[in-house]
Amino acid sequence: MPIRLLLALCALAALAACSRGEGEPEREKPAPGAPNIVVVMTDDQALDTMRAMPRTRRLLGGSGVTFEAAVASFPLCCPSRATFLTGRYAHNHGVLDNSAPKGGIGRLDQEETLPVWLRRAGYRTAFVGKYLNGYGKDEHGGPKYVPPGWDEWYGMTSKTKTAPFDYELNVNGELQRFGDAEDDYKTDVLARLSRDFVRRAAQRKEPFFLWVATSAPHVGDALPGSDRNPLPAPRHHGAFEGARAPRGPAFNEADVRDKPANVRSERRLRGKRLRRIDDTYVSQLEALLAVDDLVAELVRELRRAGALRNTIVVFTSDNGYLRGQHRIDSGKSRPYEEAILVPLLVRGPGFPKGVTTKNPVVNADLAATFLAAARARPDEPVDGVPLTRALRPAGAKRAVLIEVFERKADQFQGLRTARYTYVERDGDRDELYDLREDPAQLRNVIDDPRYARVREELARRLAQLRDCRGKDCR
Repeated sequence: MPIRLLLALCALAALAACSRGEGEPEREKPAPGAPNIVVVMTDDQALDTMRAMPRTRRLLGGSGVTFEAAVASFPLCCPSRATFLTGRYAHNHGVLDNSAPKGGIGRLDQEETLPVWLRRAGYRTAFVGKYLNGYGKDEHGGPKYVPPGWDEWYGMTSKTKTAPFDYELNVNGELQRFGDAEDDYKTDVLARLSRDFVRRAAQRKEPFFLWVATSAPHVGDALPGSDRNPLPAPRHHGAFEGARAPRGPAFNEADVRDKPANVRSERRLRGKRLRRIDDTYVSQLEALLAVDDLVAELVRELRRAGALRNTIVVFTSDNGYLRGQHRIDSGKSRPYEEAILVPLLVRGPGFPKGVTTKNPVVNADLAATFLAAARARPDEPVDGVPLTRALRPAGAKRAVLIEVFERKADQFQGLRTARYTYVERDGDRDELYDLREDPAQLRNVIDDPRYARVREELARRLAQLRDCRGKDCR
């Protein structure tokens, strides 16, 4: 679809969105000085791929805070995105998988989400990109469904959500088809839609909230004849040709006898599995170059509109991604650093410039941060705390919950602190790692008598958080 036609459709859709709102809660007057909020979220991005995003690191991390211990509490797409939308751990919001019956969009109460609360507080809201798994299916409202709380909606339907070309978007209730022209590349289209929203929203009196969720660098269906999956923008193909996935100490771990059964059953990586890991790494790096462009263009648009100084800009991912660590060739939903840690860079009001912290934070903190900044009231208690609290000395003592339910590969509840990862399982081996002494998580010290008091203390703290709700999670 030509860019000019796309923008014309966006303008018409925006006008239609202005008239929507029947049945929506009445907007309140925004709090004085309430900041704009812009969130860019990738899909399955491991920390080691931030090497492909130098401008994001400079524009957000260099001008704000880099959180080096940002945890996705339930490291899986749909549960993690539900936590972002609600500020609640998965055991509270109930989305426990990517699909029915235990997960997917149908498990989340769409009336109790961040955009509903921010819109009621006077914000103009817009979504661009990949929503919850299952969005667009007939049993969940169909491809023209627009969830509550959004003034403008540009959502990928489930049918083509990972396709880089030849896909459809729901543009405020109307389906628009995109083809295989170079300017139809999905990340670039999402970037144009996002810039257009910022350009228009910055001219209005009320603050705005924009969530941009790319499908990059999620692996999708390989295109015939292509040597890349995910597929990068044509201009970036070959930018990381020949790169190898990092071979850190945990890669293809030699001795996994201290691990749970689901890891002990993994064979050493060799041959095609190793080549596939490297191919995926190269593809993901190249696909993220367009996301780096997207972030830089959004910051430029905010600056041009005079809105950057009063905008909280966040870059993060829904979960991390294992790529050969502990013999696991791909995936997430595990308690290991590569799966639970996500990029998190934040600039804007309340965030000092050029600061890096290792104090643990969790994805439930994002909603808490935005609600506090907007002085908005949620209808349900949130489990997180504002990210700015992590910058205080006491932030180093925090424990955040990690949990995975209903997954065949692994099921657990545990804690991530500044120093330890502690995991309990039913019917399988528990785990304890001293991240100061063993950051690669090679030595499970759960039975080491020298860590007996640590294990006892972490078990006590986990018992407090296991079923926590609202302030009890803090």
